[in-house]
Amino acid sequence: MSQTFEQVLGRRAILKGAAASVPLLVLGQAGAQTGSSLGFIPIGPSSEDKIVVSPGYSVSVVLRWGAPLTNDAPDFDLFNQSAEAQARQFGYNCDYVGFFPLAAPSLGHSFLGLLAVNHETTAGALMFPNYVSTAPTRQQVDVELAAHGVSIVEVRRVGSAWEYVQGSHFNRRLTGETEMRITGPAAGEDLMRTSYDPTGTLVRGTLNNCAGGKTPWGTLLTAEENFSGYFANRESLPDGEVRAIHRRLNVASGATSRRWERFHDRFDVVKEPHEPFRFGWVVEVDPYDPSFVPRKRTALGRFKHEGATTTLAPDGRLAAYMGDDERFEFIYKFVSAGKYNPDQREANFNLLDEGILFVARFHPDGTGAWIPLLFGFGPLTAANGFRSQGDVLIKTRLAADAVGGTRMDRPEDVETNPVNRRVYVALTNNTQRATTNTDNANPRVNNRHGHILEITESGNDPAATRFTWEIFMLCGDPNNPADRPTFFAGFDTRLVSAISNPDNFAFDQRGNLWIATDGQPGTLRSNDGLFAVPTEGPERGYLRQFMSVPAGGEMCGPEFSPDDTTLFCSIQHPGSGGVLFTRVVSNWPDGTQPPKPSVLAVVKNPGSSSPIIGR
Repeated sequence: MSQTFEQVLGRRAILKGAAASVPLLVLGQAGAQTGSSLGFIPIGPSSEDKIVVSPGYSVSVVLRWGAPLTNDAPDFDLFNQSAEAQARQFGYNCDYVGFFPLAAPSLGHSFLGLLAVNHETTAGALMFPNYVSTAPTRQQVDVELAAHGVSIVEVRRVGSAWEYVQGSHFNRRLTGETEMRITGPAAGEDLMRTSYDPTGTLVRGTLNNCAGGKTPWGTLLTAEENFSGYFANRESLPDGEVRAIHRRLNVASGATSRRWERFHDRFDVVKEPHEPFRFGWVVEVDPYDPSFVPRKRTALGRFKHEGATTTLAPDGRLAAYMGDDERFEFIYKFVSAGKYNPDQREANFNLLDEGILFVARFHPDGTGAWIPLLFGFGPLTAANGFRSQGDVLIKTRLAADAVGGTRMDRPEDVETNPVNRRVYVALTNNTQRATTNTDNANPRVNNRHGHILEITESGNDPAATRFTWEIFMLCGDPNNPADRPTFFAGFDTRLVSAISNPDNFAFDQRGNLWIATDGQPGTLRSNDGLFAVPTEGPERGYLRQFMSVPAGGEMCGPEFSPDDTTLFCSIQHPGSGGVLFTRVVSNWPDGTQPPKPSVLAVVKNPGSSSPIIGR
């Protein structure tokens, strides 16, 4: 570990005295503080096949895999699934959740809205009886294609419960087959042209939609992450540029684990070598307009997007922060050329097509720079294999390599704090980090538990090209000597909850950071969950666990209603590692097979003394 980082730890540790002097009510391995900005009673680790939540709160399932969304959609039938049915039902493995109000604040904008939910991936062994991974049927493959993408669903709160509105004209599914437009600098580039679309401006479907974001004009940004695993036979391509770019994004060298290429030529890169270039983008969708054709915004770059968090600069330009979720990859920021128009919604619909994409470079002294990925800048020239701005964006990783971005420990969610204006980065883990390639922003060898960075833009301006940074959290179990050092923004580590593999973030209106995890069963031997931590004041760094997920599941997409009275979140892949009926890991949420990925609503119990979430 670097000397500079040890100095940071020492300086921060001085602050823990003030926090530790506040009276505490110790509950097991975690504490709840009187007058806390969080206020909930923390829970301990769980390995049970159920949702465990802080006392005083109730959890209900709002949407589960297979829920019929349209009036003509059939009820879910495990033994009679079809692509046609799935395209009208709630998809599989829900991840990001975005709440879009349908009413003005004066009319209760937190009680009626649309949920936009990503469906990241599928798991045939948990979806179909008698599924054979090496030989799925055409019907099973087509159901999986239809189970990917996005669901947009009207929801409403009735009393203390939430329900979805079947048959709402807003309800919509985007799948692996939905036609979408390609816009921005890469549209029409030679590498974007296929036999299906010789123009390079249309594409079928969106895949591996992980996290996302929302724009100030009320559209959804859904992020395509691990798209490379859907394409096969890279090593059967001739040597050359196409094969090299596919290798940089880890397109499969032989058959994929899905075997989709057996039935759909577009997933075989020998037959359609350019098809993978049409994935790995951020897709903009208008949830309020069911006829809106989704648009893949190529100005935001092509890589394994975890999400896309937007915020406005003081001059009205839009910034979008993004992580590339793979070990030793980069953190990016896009800054629009145009300015947000708050008076005319439609005037903003092309704002994401022009601007500059930057990659982050972290200096060892706690400063950093955003390096532009512009054709003609530095090494991004024709002499080095970059032919145009569109070409730079198709080869975003190669461009970031060339300009010297800092290789990070799996950058996942990047979110902006609405109170202190700082930017928080989830670095989930990197067990391949060695002593020879640590740096001050990634100081841990064999980083099993991950860490969180806190970035302050120069002048608190999201459009700035300079920033300062510090480590906000080094995750792990402070009570386990093998995990040390851990670090929680200087707070007394004896009092915090253990946490591992931070993944998705959300902020409440007080600026508290809520952290969803992905990977704790393999590191802490407990289920994943949701944690909260203040980012300011005497409790800064005082992490507490709020919720735990069922066996095999992952906590995803935490999202607050506008008034913080409801917390929505997704449970992805419950029962992971199991097989229907024969190797059962989970029976959640219905107590039967199959386990169903679902979206939850968490509310305060009527009459409970617990405060409203986040207040």
